[in-house]
Amino acid sequence: MNGVKHTLTSHLPGQKRRDVVENDEFAAFARRIIRAHGRRVATGDVEALRDLVALSSAIDEAITEAVVGLRAFGYSWAEIGQRLGISRQAAQQRWGGQS
Repeated sequence: MNGVKHTLTSHLPGQKRRDVVENDEFAAFARRIIRAHGRRVATGDVEALRDLVALSSAIDEAITEAVVGLRAFGYSWAEIGQRLGISRQAAQQRWGGQS
């Protein structure tokens, strides 16, 4: 193999198994980039402040896309809420109207 760590997620009946490729490392990399951007702004790059704030909207959009995709894949509101530390009702209220 090419040195990439592959794991298989559990799957739902009738669904294909999905490969998960280094999600933890990918998320850590994204966090490092965002923090570095914040440090750059903090050193006087006021012009980049708007871009940093725009990342918040991009992250919200990415979360919505992820939740909509997980629902389409067959995950319940309870499973999604559990992963986020919120109730199924809260998850459904937040993302249930998205398509």
